[in-house]
Amino acid sequence: MTDLSLTLADRLDRLLPQTQCGQCGFDGCRPYAEAMARGEAGVERCPPGGDAGARVLASALQVPAVPFDRSRGAHKPAQVAVVVEADCIGCTKCIQACPVDAIIGGAKFMHTVIEPLCTGCELCVPACPVDCIELRPSP
Repeated sequence: MTDLSLTLADRLDRLLPQTQCGQCGFDGCRPYAEAMARGEAGVERCPPGGDAGARVLASALQVPAVPFDRSRGAHKPAQVAVVVEADCIGCTKCIQACPVDAIIGGAKFMHTVIEPLCTGCELCVPACPVDCIELRPSP
């Protein structure tokens, strides 16, 4: 597929950070990109993309650049989740919360994060009932 055959939503989706965090108010980057392409959402809704991401999206849409909406969350450096193995009870709630299937493990067994797949979305952290997930800078 060449860039000429990409839809506007495809191009916008490629510009988004793919954290799938939902801070934009949509169920992931693709639905947000589709809403922007339809003119139903602005470029300022992505904290992981920060101000630079909002500028790139504005350029692609040929609209005025605006800073990202800080009420949706803070722009942070890339991060990954790490399970503190000694504290994990194997409840599987983190697995269910992960939008990119980066956490593996079985019920009542310790879980682990596949770091190259983790987007740092933080959705697993509040899901954990024993607070055994830490966020660390991405390697």
